[in-house]
Amino acid sequence: MEKTLSSQEATDWREGRRLRAWELKQQGWNQREIANALGVTEGAVSQWMKRAREGGTEGLRKRTPPGAPPRLSEHQRAQLPELLARGAKAYGFRGEVWTCERVAEVIREEFGVVYHPAHVSRVVRELGLSLQKPMRRANQRDEQAIKRWKEERWPSLKKGP
Repeated sequence: MEKTLSSQEATDWREGRRLRAWELKQQGWNQREIANALGVTEGAVSQWMKRAREGGTEGLRKRTPPGAPPRLSEHQRAQLPELLARGAKAYGFRGEVWTCERVAEVIREEFGVVYHPAHVSRVVRELGLSLQKPMRRANQRDEQAIKRWKEERWPSLKKGP
């Protein structure tokens, strides 16, 4: 005999909403009424009813997300903002700019976990942080010479109006 779950036994609000929809369906409500009552689309209710018919109320339970498990543990993710707060210079980088490549290097050094730099931005965003892109400028740049060239030489090179 299948154990039936009620919306009060839900592990999160989304699961509770699906279970409530099933309860309303069992009470004779149609899908449009359920959708209106729960503030969802009829399509969502239709999918939930199909899952419930095929798998019972267990089919409405929260599913684990597909894909590989995260490489960093929750504890390691919690440590990352503290590590980055030390500054880029603490890890031997020039300047205080954090880039994907630099954060990937810190993760590799501290936790032994290798991330492709392109994926680091997603991890950092999930933590509520942001990365900077360094400006590529020559160290020998002479601002006075550039200003002089723009004021004196550039007008003579520019074509007429």
